[in-house]
Order: sequence, then structure tokens, then C-alpha cells
Amino acid sequence: MTSAIIVAAGSSRRMGFNKLLAPLAGKPVLMRTLEAFQACEAIAEIIVVTGDALRPEIEAWRSGSLGKITQVIAGGAERHLSVHAGLQALDPACEIVAVHDGARPLISVAQITRCIEAARTHGAVACARPMTETLKRCDETGLIIGSIDRANAWIMETPQVFQRALLSRAYDAVIRDGALVTDEVSAVQHIGAPVRVVENFELNPKITFPADILLAQRFVD
Repeated sequence: MTSAIIVAAGSSRRMGFNKLLAPLAGKPVLMRTLEAFQACEAIAEIIVVTGDALRPEIEAWRSGSLGKITQVIAGGAERHLSVHAGLQALDPACEIVAVHDGARPLISVAQITRCIEAARTHGAVACARPMTETLKRCDETGLIIGSIDRANAWIMETPQVFQRALLSRAYDAVIRDGALVTDEVSAVQHIGAPVRVVENFELNPKITFPADILLAQRFVD
């Protein structure tokens, strides 16, 4: 059984309003994210980790077209605490778990499926794309002081998909050690386990600033 944990507990400070409820071509950003996982045949359950402000909306969607949502649970003060809470809520039959940011609404069903299939083979994978832009390093004043080699550099996206036992062990260690991790790859690397990338050939931006919504609207079917 494969489950999805959708992390939707952020504060949206950089947006100035709740980005997950922002309309994206007529639907809230988070609804579009959840619809992709609802449509993925490989996903059997969806756990949404969120705050009190979003819970009524998500519960309404759950009783409508998003029937794979089995639980809507409270998130933590940090992302890793939210994911850890989501892991505790998984169905006991879950063997593979996909963790995805609620603010990435353009993820395709095909890419979700590719990541799940790769995780079944390798145990730990992350949706990612290779770095193509030129990278520079600056000092604290904004002065460019050097170049950064982009060879073999990848931009991490979500979903990040793992054997449930591996990810649970990783997050137990993160909590135990008081570590601060920003994604599941970092959590799994914390216990020394390898993670492979699954290249994403499709647009999968994270909605962070108002301009991101304008960009995403150009690519919504």
C-alpha cells in the first residue's frame, strides 16, 4: 500500500496571505495539489498535515471529490515536525510513503507514479531537476565573489518517496537528535541512507510569492 503525506501547515509569511487557498485558474492551490494525488492510481490514502485555518476547507473537500483523504491532522512548528506527525497517522498497511508540499500544485500524476515505482526499487527517491542556470556566490553586501560549479547539481522538488520503515526511522532519529531538516532527503541522509533522484521533465514550481501564481496559471490545463 502506498500513502501520501501532503504538508500544508506553512504560515505563508512571504505571500502576505494564505497561498494554499489562493485561486489558481478557478481552484485553490491546495485543492489542485490534492487532486493530483487523488487521481494517482498508486496512491491508496492521503494524510493532510495542516493548521486550524485550513481544516474546514479540507474536510469539505474530503466529503466531496477527494475521498482518498483519510485524516486531516495538525502540523508542527517546523516542517520536520509536521512530517513526523503525518508518519504516525499512516495506515499500518502502508509500505511506501510519498511526501509532497501542498504548495506544488502542478505536479503530474505521471511523475508521482514514476517516483513511487522508483522508490519500490531503490527504497528512497526524490523528484528533482538538474541545475541549468549559472550559479554565483556573493558576500553579505551582494558583491559577486565567485562561481559555483553546477555539474551534477540538482534542484530538489517533491514528492520525495520512501519505504515507510526507512523514513520513519530517519524522522525518529531527527527528532531524537534535535536535528533541523528541510526535506525528507536530508532526514534520510541524517541516518546515512542513500537517496536517488527521479528527473522531472515537467514544470513543478513551489508557490512562494504572488508572481508564482501568475506563472503557474499559464500551465494549468
